[in-house]
Amino acid sequence: MEKENQIFGIRAIIEAINAKKEIDKVFIQSDAQSELMQELQKLMKKNSINFSYVPVEKLNRLTPNNHQGAVATIAPITFQDLEKLIDTVVESGKKPLFLILDQLSDARNFGAIIRTAECTGVDGIIVQKQGSAPVNGDTVKTSAGAVFNVPICKVDHIKDAVFLLQASGIKIVAATEKTESNIYDISLNEGVAIIMGSEDRGVNPSVLKIVDEKAKLPMFGTIGSLNVSVACGAFLYETVRQRS
Repeated sequence: MEKENQIFGIRAIIEAINAKKEIDKVFIQSDAQSELMQELQKLMKKNSINFSYVPVEKLNRLTPNNHQGAVATIAPITFQDLEKLIDTVVESGKKPLFLILDQLSDARNFGAIIRTAECTGVDGIIVQKQGSAPVNGDTVKTSAGAVFNVPICKVDHIKDAVFLLQASGIKIVAATEKTESNIYDISLNEGVAIIMGSEDRGVNPSVLKIVDEKAKLPMFGTIGSLNVSVACGAFLYETVRQRS
C-alpha cells in the first residue's frame, strides 16, 4: 500500500470522511472498542464506506506510525456518478458497453479487468461500495494505468445499477455457469452491461433473478472454471467481435 494514499489514526480518518475525501477502504483493529472508534464505525456505515476488521499485526505492517487501530486508503481516482455517466453514453449515440463487478474482491483481478475493459472500449465499470476490491497501488499497477482512463462508479447495491441501466434500454447479461445459454449464442450487438461475479461465489442469486440474459463460456477441461479476469476478457472480446 503506497504511503501517500494512506491515512492513519481514527480522528484523521473521521476528518477525511467529513471532508468528502475519496476513501476507498478502512482497516479497523478487530478488538478496538473506544468511543472514538465507535464514532468512526457509525460514520462509515452512514457514508457506505467499505471497511473490514483485521488483527493489529496487519495494521502494523501497513504503517509504522501510531495508527490507533485504524488505517484508511484514499482512492487515486475520482469515482463517477452512474446516472450522469449513463446519460452521457446514451446521448453520444454509440452502443453502450458497461461492466458490473458483483463484489469482486481481489485488487489484482480488478486491475487486470480494468486493463481489458479499457482495451475493449468499455464505457464504465460499476462496483458496489461494500465488499468490493479497493482501488489501490496493486490495482493501478495491474491495470497498467488504465484505471485512470475508464470511468468507475460506486453504487450502494448492484441491483440499483441494474435497474438504472435497464431503464435506459441497456440489456443486462450475467456471466454464470447456472444457465444452458452459451455466450456465443447471445446478441451483444446492442446496448449491453455484462455482470461478472466474485471469485468464489459468482453473481449473487438475487441479482441473477433480475438480469435480462444469462450466459456461460464453454468449458472442455477438468477444472471447470476460469479466473474471473480471463472470463471477463472472453465476454468483452466476444462483444467486440459481434460489433466489428
